Amino acid sequence: MASDLNRRRSFSLLVLIIVMLYGHKADSKCDFEAIFNFGDSNSDTGGFWAAFPAQSGPWGMTYFKKPAGRASDGRLIIDFLAKSLGMPFLSPYLQSIGSDFRHGANFATLASTVLLPNTSLFVSGISPFSLAIQLNQMKQFKVNVDESHSLDRPGLKILPSKNVFGKSLYTFYIGQNDFTSNLASIGVERVKQYLPQVIGQIAGTIKEIYGIGGLTFLVLNLAPVGCYPAILTGYTHTVSDLDKFGCLIPVNKAVKYYNALLKKTLSETRTQLRNATVIYLDTHKILLDLFQHPNSYGMKHGIKACCGYGGRPYNFDQKLFCGNTKVIENFSATAKACRDPHNYVSWDGIHATEAANHHISTAILDGLISYPPFILNNLCPP
Repeated sequence: MASDLNRRRSFSLLVLIIVMLYGHKADSKCDFEAIFNFGDSNSDTGGFWAAFPAQSGPWGMTYFKKPAGRASDGRLIIDFLAKSLGMPFLSPYLQSIGSDFRHGANFATLASTVLLPNTSLFVSGISPFSLAIQLNQMKQFKVNVDESHSLDRPGLKILPSKNVFGKSLYTFYIGQNDFTSNLASIGVERVKQYLPQVIGQIAGTIKEIYGIGGLTFLVLNLAPVGCYPAILTGYTHTVSDLDKFGCLIPVNKAVKYYNALLKKTLSETRTQLRNATVIYLDTHKILLDLFQHPNSYGMKHGIKACCGYGGRPYNFDQKLFCGNTKVIENFSATAKACRDPHNYVSWDGIHATEAANHHISTAILDGLISYPPFILNNLCPP
């Protein structure tokens, strides 16, 4: 892993030299004026909790010191990317009070899927705001921006410029719930059968956004969910199904299948969209290394959740999620947060800690996991 990252760093340095030789000025303004994000809880900055009851518990404890609509102890990858590009945190599209959309909008919501759900939130826990709904929200947002500028409507001070859509990053971090929501009930092989449809929907969404002016797309691949405490405790398996790091082999093999197909599909999409930049981000590589070698990143715990219940090895109970309290075997139990989230990769058994998100974001910004090469730090110098 280390040697591979060194090769990527060397290549990134070569790209930087070439860019400098062709006249890129280090003090230039960022090439991007906004970010429009599509996703699930891995990138939701408050959309779900704007639509449903308020978040409570230890969420946000590290950075925000209170719940901030994020499924982590602090900042998400999208937060780090926005700040590194000189932008404020993205406002959720669904948040009616206090939002500022001058630098983009976040359409992601917790529990969202790529495919349209065939059940309700209150039955299965799946969000109604699937990728198709998020795309429709994006289209309506553009219509409203265009009309507001044309008619000089009030409220322009919280909206982006009319020509922002061709100067924006469109980020996608979605697909995890399509993969995991049916895993325990139908198994890996049957889940794999509909994954091409998931990927096709992502590619189709990119094409639709390209059709209304989008040019730069970043797609984060699927995490090694076979290392997640929630999957390790919820998916029936034997000891022989675990690798030497304690992760589920059949689940992570299916993840690799998904990611290989996603990379191939995005490569094909890239050739179909003239002047567009379509980037595959291998965040899986960094997150897997974090789970397998947390000590290499100054952390201590890979497959053990910071916020949970049950102690070793996973500190996760399917009946008691982070921050909740309930009676278990005649005793009141609470899934509490650890005191040192920075030492954990997994925040709550399902989502990454701020510390893990920071490592992944750094790799993205440095271009270490971008295919083809794409170094955001060069396009938006600090």
